[in-house]
Amino acid sequence: MWTGRTRGRLRRGRLGRSTIGRTDVEEGTDVVERGQGPDFIEALARGLHVLRSFSVDRPIMSLAEVATRTDLARPTARRILLTLEELGYVRSGRSGYVLTPRVLELGMAYIGALDLWDMARPHLEGLVAATGESSSMAQLDGSDIVYVARVAVPKLISLRVDIGTRFPAMVTSQGRALLSAMDRAAVHQRLAEPSRSGIAAKPYTSNEIDELLDQTAERGWALADQDLAPGVRSIAVPVRDGRGVARAAMNITVHAAETPVEVLTSDYLPLLLAAAERISADWSAWQRRPIHQASRTSPPR
Repeated sequence: MWTGRTRGRLRRGRLGRSTIGRTDVEEGTDVVERGQGPDFIEALARGLHVLRSFSVDRPIMSLAEVATRTDLARPTARRILLTLEELGYVRSGRSGYVLTPRVLELGMAYIGALDLWDMARPHLEGLVAATGESSSMAQLDGSDIVYVARVAVPKLISLRVDIGTRFPAMVTSQGRALLSAMDRAAVHQRLAEPSRSGIAAKPYTSNEIDELLDQTAERGWALADQDLAPGVRSIAVPVRDGRGVARAAMNITVHAAETPVEVLTSDYLPLLLAAAERISADWSAWQRRPIHQASRTSPPR
């Protein structure tokens, strides 16, 4: 058993238990992940962990803050920051280090490879024009959802949502819509993973999860009524590819004080279902395109 830092290695606590993946680590971030395989590159993992340590709450950090937040030795954190600065992903100033817009290339490369935004954008825009409410698309990543497309309208809602925003899947309508399409054993295995959203996930028993997802699967849509945050109400449906697999989910988000559940289910749900069906049709057509066209772009995964 050992404690403290040694050249950026993982810190272990009492009883020698690693803090990998825990959400209760001091300073609010997970300790850098360490793989088990012989090909795992720990230096790369540390660099990505430093990038992920920046957040809305901590957009600017000093070297000492980065080292503390990532649990890396200061010399290690310094070398990583200098490397990221040379590559153009961070810049330094009097107040500390800050991410640059080049970081967006990492996320947009994923979205661009899917061609999902190009397919979804006109349908999301049409849905927003018809309802006057924000609409987004998200995909599962571990026990979280990650936003991959969004068309927003100005609303006084307590949550800030951007492309790349993560939320615990079970407290969101999109997460429930996607999880309901999965085998229940796979769902429980996925939800056992710690959330990387920085938000404390609401606890659910196994029976509660199964009951909620069975209900969602039976009716074909999911509702989250202020489960994520007070005042936030949303409804979501899955978006399927040409093979019928639920690859994403799209939603409509409203302020609970303005829009009752009845309006969501009676007025907005038919529009949402129709938009999702059109995106699914476009996705299916994209997958059926000729092979010589398919070689030019990456297919949805």
